[in-house]
Amino acid sequence: QVQLQESGPGLVKSSQTLSLTCTVSGGSITTANYYWSWIRQPPGKGLEWMGVIFYSGSTYYSPSLKSRTSISRDTSKNQFTLQLSSVKPEAPAVYYCAKMTARWAHDYWGQGTQVTVSS
Repeated sequence: QVQLQESGPGLVKSSQTLSLTCTVSGGSITTANYYWSWIRQPPGKGLEWMGVIFYSGSTYYSPSLKSRTSISRDTSKNQFTLQLSSVKPEAPAVYYCAKMTARWAHDYWGQGTQVTVSS
């Protein structure tokens, strides 16, 4: 069974770059047709999908965040990383990493990590 675990700083300063890492176990991030997403949920709001890195290493981002988002991977560590630049003070959220199927459904999730933004 695939397991995911987010890690990274819980506090980031406004306008700086947020960096979070997802460590995957129970499956390889290079397995064909496995896709790996980042999703966030601001307090009191719904889930916002941010972007995906495919098993091939290519990426696709939400159009609303594309200019500030980058997802990369370290296959030797079976990890993928989110970088969100120019973080806004009104954007604290719980950030999740998740595995996507080829039908773009999320079938495994990390427990989530809270990120607070200071001004």
